[in-house]
Amino acid sequence: MSDWLLTPHHKELRSHVREFAESVVAPRVADMEAARGVEEGLARQIAQQGWIGVTIPADHGGMEAGHLAKTLIIEELSRISGATGAMAQASQLGVAKILHFGSQEQQEAWLPRIAAGTCLPTIAVTEPGSGGHVLGMAARAVRDCDDYVLTGHKVYVGNSHIGDLHGVVARTGPGATGLSAFLVESDRPGLTLGRHQQALGLHGFSFGELHFDGCRIPAANRLGAEGDGLKVAYSSSVLYGRPNLTAVALGIHQAILEETTRFCAGRTRYGKPLHELANIKIKLGQLQSRLMTARLAAYHAAHLLDRGLSCDDELMNAKVVNVETVLDSARAAMEIHAAAGLFTDRPIERYLRDAQHIYAPAGTSDVQLLRLAETALGTARGQWSERFPARPHTTSPVPAAL
Repeated sequence: MSDWLLTPHHKELRSHVREFAESVVAPRVADMEAARGVEEGLARQIAQQGWIGVTIPADHGGMEAGHLAKTLIIEELSRISGATGAMAQASQLGVAKILHFGSQEQQEAWLPRIAAGTCLPTIAVTEPGSGGHVLGMAARAVRDCDDYVLTGHKVYVGNSHIGDLHGVVARTGPGATGLSAFLVESDRPGLTLGRHQQALGLHGFSFGELHFDGCRIPAANRLGAEGDGLKVAYSSSVLYGRPNLTAVALGIHQAILEETTRFCAGRTRYGKPLHELANIKIKLGQLQSRLMTARLAAYHAAHLLDRGLSCDDELMNAKVVNVETVLDSARAAMEIHAAAGLFTDRPIERYLRDAQHIYAPAGTSDVQLLRLAETALGTARGQWSERFPARPHTTSPVPAAL
């Protein structure tokens, strides 16, 4: 198994998050599914555990526990609720831009608040007219003396409706060097939220729209230099977005295996447990095999990232392996459940719906495979993990108490 990559601190953290997820999150899942709204209270509770600051350095109040610890947090939350795993990963993704591009003043102003759970950051890149084509974005930030005036529309922003600090990439000039990134507080005049739209799955999680209409931002809120926006978007997606979503898929995958084996043990066919049927047993073996492969890919990639080693390919591979295998396992589990899986009194249909949400963000499987093909052909264009190596983590990843 892949547990050899885990330290005693990692194992203690896993146990700690699992206890929280089972005692605090699990009782809320049914209400989240029924309401299909935005569950801000639970997101705030997760943040108050210090888990959004898992990769934030200790000198800014963070856990400084690394990416593998981050994977465990998201995985354990997602095992109980994909929506809460998504809440955690979206704000942890929002940390990346400040760690990689924030000035000393910006880091001192925001990282302690994020680590303390009083600020939920987001990142806003995607637009309705350009999708994953970052260079096709139309949102503009025009310099006006000591400010920028931001106008445009962002979609699929994780934690859109509960975020306190949005990391927004907008066009400040032509071409690839004409994108810049900004920190935009959620209460700035000119920023409004689109209506929360109900979706297929991840009920309770908001991934909605931000509208900017003459939103004035101090130049001091710019992240990095003017023209660094593409770097902010790509590095955040590769080094945080892909492993974070990998972890959500992994947690859902674990839940699928547990629920399906439980179902098979409780059903009798032809006078014996359902799992004694050969075809069912083979499907269970496939679930176990896929999950083992997915977890090894996820942990290995995060471990390399923690060690500061080049691992863009491993991060891409981990996402495509985890996304594709969780979708395959969700379908197989539904086949095993047959008609019983179609009703909402069992969670298996929720796992199938939630898993669909992990496919597109931070690049579809086709995007990951295209990039991996470039590595195979020797045409890859550099490694973000080499440009922004992880800071060595030194502290225990386990907070004192729930």
